[in-house]
Amino acid sequence: MKDDFLKYQGQTTPHPLAIEISHAKGSYIYDSEGKAMLDFVAGVSANSLGHNHPKVNEAIKNQLTQYTHVMVYGEFIQKPQLALCKALAAILPSSLSSVYLVNSGTEATEGALKLAKRYTGRSEIIAAKNAYHGNTQGAMSVCGAEQQNRAFRPLIPGTKFIEFNNESHLKKITSKTAGVILETIQGGAGFIEPRNNYLIKVKQRCEEVGALLILDEIQSGIGRTGTFWGFENYNVTPDIIVTGKGLGGGMPIGAFIASFEVMNCLKEHPKLGHITTFGGHPVIASAGLATVQEIVTSNLMEEALRKETLIRNKFKHHSVVKEIRGKGLMLALLLDTPEAASQVILNCLEKGLILFWLLFEGRAIRITPPLTISDEELEKGCNLILGELDKLSYL
Repeated sequence: MKDDFLKYQGQTTPHPLAIEISHAKGSYIYDSEGKAMLDFVAGVSANSLGHNHPKVNEAIKNQLTQYTHVMVYGEFIQKPQLALCKALAAILPSSLSSVYLVNSGTEATEGALKLAKRYTGRSEIIAAKNAYHGNTQGAMSVCGAEQQNRAFRPLIPGTKFIEFNNESHLKKITSKTAGVILETIQGGAGFIEPRNNYLIKVKQRCEEVGALLILDEIQSGIGRTGTFWGFENYNVTPDIIVTGKGLGGGMPIGAFIASFEVMNCLKEHPKLGHITTFGGHPVIASAGLATVQEIVTSNLMEEALRKETLIRNKFKHHSVVKEIRGKGLMLALLLDTPEAASQVILNCLEKGLILFWLLFEGRAIRITPPLTISDEELEKGCNLILGELDKLSYL
């Protein structure tokens, strides 16, 4: 399979991990030789409830017996789509009641940017340096990582960049700005949290000049940071939310969410202001609904914070760990060098623990396990990491 994988399937790096997957269940992924690998990545924060969660599987199977795709999004009333939209609206501030379902977080970013421009009648977008909002041309245009963008320029014009947490840059948000798009917690940049009420100050500046605040909750949302939405931790309410990843419980989904008034502007002038064929696919919407219901009705969010403490206590005194960033089960260990981080990640993989890198912070080791991971599994995985960190401390 590996030869065919490298020959026929488009690749994203020169050296993919190339593990042949047999099956997955709970917090474990199994390769074709039967090796069990403890998953501390959860499909890059996508498998909120782990692998093959019975309630998600049941929802998928039940919907398959009813119907799959029947019509482009928004023309027919389909119960799974509508139920998911209502469930999301029920756990949002009342000002955020209109949900537009799409196929991925990247598509949700695209829709949110269009919506901000259409509603305000402006064209300028403000984004953060070293942000990551997706990989299509529009989404890349608001990703302030030139090492990724330079090969694909020109991108969409009209974007300006600020430094996350730098309050002096807020003056760049002006009456020309349609929207400011920020990750609630910067992901690829190194799991950087907002400080000193930064997001509140951004929202205040947006209100002063008539711009919309778009918060990217693709990774920080869906219970991962101890609240259903990451922005709840920082006492701010955005004008538009972008979500994806963990919303589908392992299935591909995204959504952008706004007030009825803001979202309504996509209906006319022109009509079909945003369209999608497969967005809100009934099978995937059913998986999303089951995921949302399980997170909301269980203690998984509270447990995410408790498990964060367990992880932090494991590593906070280790000499090799310079910093532990993030919140809940969206954590990163920062080491001295990218080489040290890669050594730990690859050595742990050999020992049956899946870790991963962050896009723009090479010193970081990602720890984003399923919300359902047990204390025993956390203990096992953390001990494997500690063993590799100990080796580094003797070098």
